[in-house]
Amino acid sequence: MIARSSILASHHEIQPVVKGRANISFIGSRSFLLEAPGEFDLPAQRFIWALSQTVSAWADVAEVIPGMTNLLTIFKETPADPDAVVGRLLDAWDNAASIDLSGKTIEIPVHYGGEYATDLAALCDFSGLSDREVVRIHHEATYRVFALGSAPGFGYLHGLDGRIYMPRKTVPSIKMEKGCVTIGGMQTGVAMLTGPNGWNSIGYADLKMFDPTLATPALLAPGDTVRFVPARVEL
Repeated sequence: MIARSSILASHHEIQPVVKGRANISFIGSRSFLLEAPGEFDLPAQRFIWALSQTVSAWADVAEVIPGMTNLLTIFKETPADPDAVVGRLLDAWDNAASIDLSGKTIEIPVHYGGEYATDLAALCDFSGLSDREVVRIHHEATYRVFALGSAPGFGYLHGLDGRIYMPRKTVPSIKMEKGCVTIGGMQTGVAMLTGPNGWNSIGYADLKMFDPTLATPALLAPGDTVRFVPARVEL
């Protein structure tokens, strides 16, 4: 079940918060990665969303890729003066106003437990919670899509309750199924591909998250709100 807003609203400015000095790294000769200081949180991501809109309008930029509290800027040509580019990016960061993105709301039906919840018992041991408590805490939260990446259509979601944080595996699962609902560190998501995966699976979502035949292939987009809805609980 997917609930979409009838209108995808444009961004609106919110009350600014204090932001620190960003860090910039060189990624090859044409790409620059700006990393926001501070915590992995919504205020930092709102500055990244604003910066993305600003930098996208630069004539010499080929592509911008917003990440989790970071932004990769790829220029059309290798800059003659990389230090000047760093200065431009830092100035843009310093002047970026905090914005929010009003996207759609998506409900993802989940079969919690069962054969695909291969790591639920380990998460219970780690958290000290029962399997029912873990499931309840996971589905009662509201999540925001910070960025897409890692695999086509995969959404990096913010909003996981700290009580069910679970470190990524030191040895990944060799073949985790596409559709597994997973927790990795302070994030949760839905596996987009079948294959090696270091996140912890607690259930399964039989929902097509990416369709390359569509004009907009990815179901999720930055700014969207996600709710996980228990379609079945097998514990």
